[in-house]
Amino acid sequence: MDEFRAEVKELQIGPQIRLLRQDRRMTLQDLSQETELSKPLLSQIENEQVIPPLATLLRIAKALKVPLQTFFEEEDNTQKCLVVRAGDSNLLNRRPRHGGPPQPYVYHSLAYGKKHKHMEPFLVEFDPHQTTKAQSVQHTGEEFLYVLEGQIELLHGSEQYILDPGDSVYWDSNELHSLKALGDKIARGIAVLYTRN
Repeated sequence: MDEFRAEVKELQIGPQIRLLRQDRRMTLQDLSQETELSKPLLSQIENEQVIPPLATLLRIAKALKVPLQTFFEEEDNTQKCLVVRAGDSNLLNRRPRHGGPPQPYVYHSLAYGKKHKHMEPFLVEFDPHQTTKAQSVQHTGEEFLYVLEGQIELLHGSEQYILDPGDSVYWDSNELHSLKALGDKIARGIAVLYTRN
């Protein structure tokens, strides 16, 4: 658990959001109105008590007028090619750092540190025991998912897709969508997000 907390803390997402908000002379109330997220939730995110899921982070990034990759890049990193070795990906978890209910998925950034990237690749792990119903989200951009193991359900608009290992899917993120593992085994996949700035 200590190692998990250390990895999460490395990203410094909460402090980055606070700094960006303050630079723009925005109050928590202003950010709440722009994102339609509650002030208490935003405060918990800024204080690193909650690690936001990607859809929430996208709403915050849009409100702050910064690209999503702002939260996953290193200021001094100008590498043109970034290799992430097995086991070196940065771990993000929707579970609050100081307790709270488990959340349905964990995602590992596969390009953490690469500056000025236009895609966000992740290794995503879906836990079927942590949720009975996945929450639908929508945001600008497109997404791609390749299933490595387990079975995943994608709800996109009014359509349902059951995905098995080796299946892939590419969808418009502007439509309401949700993902969750089916069965009783952890499901894993490679997800790539593209957001239009």
